[in-house]
Amino acid sequence: MGPVTLFVTKPVSAYGNAMEKPYLLCIGHRGAMGHAPENTLRSIRKALELGAPCMEVDVYYVDGRLVVFHDDRLERTTDGSGYLCDKTFGYLRSLDAGEGEKIPLLEEVCEVIGSQACLNIELKGPDTAKPVAALLSKLFADGMAKERFLVSSFYHLELVEMRRLVPEIKLGALIRGMPVDGSKFAEDLAAFSVHPSIDCVDKRFVDDAHERGLRVYVYAVDHPEDLAKMQTLGVDGVFTGYPERVIKKYAQGDAKNGWK
Repeated sequence: MGPVTLFVTKPVSAYGNAMEKPYLLCIGHRGAMGHAPENTLRSIRKALELGAPCMEVDVYYVDGRLVVFHDDRLERTTDGSGYLCDKTFGYLRSLDAGEGEKIPLLEEVCEVIGSQACLNIELKGPDTAKPVAALLSKLFADGMAKERFLVSSFYHLELVEMRRLVPEIKLGALIRGMPVDGSKFAEDLAAFSVHPSIDCVDKRFVDDAHERGLRVYVYAVDHPEDLAKMQTLGVDGVFTGYPERVIKKYAQGDAKNGWK
């Protein structure tokens, strides 16, 4: 199933005509992690199959390679053990990341997605901005649309470095709690979006972000009641392991137009 192509107008969005479904952007969390092993090519393909217009993956720089992985340790999602960054790429590639899947490279994820969806790359840990910037510059030179990429991180200094290296890239500022000055920190970073946790976000924060021209994408939103709550709060999108739950009830956009 392909992405839906019409939208409801949102306060800070560039979307078009109103329709019956309310708007809430679906961002496949680590692909479609509710259906397939997270951050694997199988999970990415499942998110595409379900029609997710956008998706998110996590990236570490290990042994000279950009590997797609979430945790700093291997035990939870693979049959390996120890710290991810202490391993060689050969060892990491030998592991089962679930259902026979291998830990993929970021360039492999980009190849699978192609022009079918937008991609949010989350920088995990230090020293990831430079190699991700180098890969993005190569992809852009090969004809990939810059508008389809969003780079986010809890490590805000990495976002500063990414802005220096690729000035035109959209940035997303991740946070775990609610800052006393709302989303000012994201505005100061010249971010495109701010990404709070479902556990902390409230209407005051959403309104403050919108007043600053920021999109609000909330992470780890899977339950239908939570999806409805996020839409009521006025958030622009959610990271979900179950893209079909969002797409069934909420209007989406055409990924060919990029992040809006």
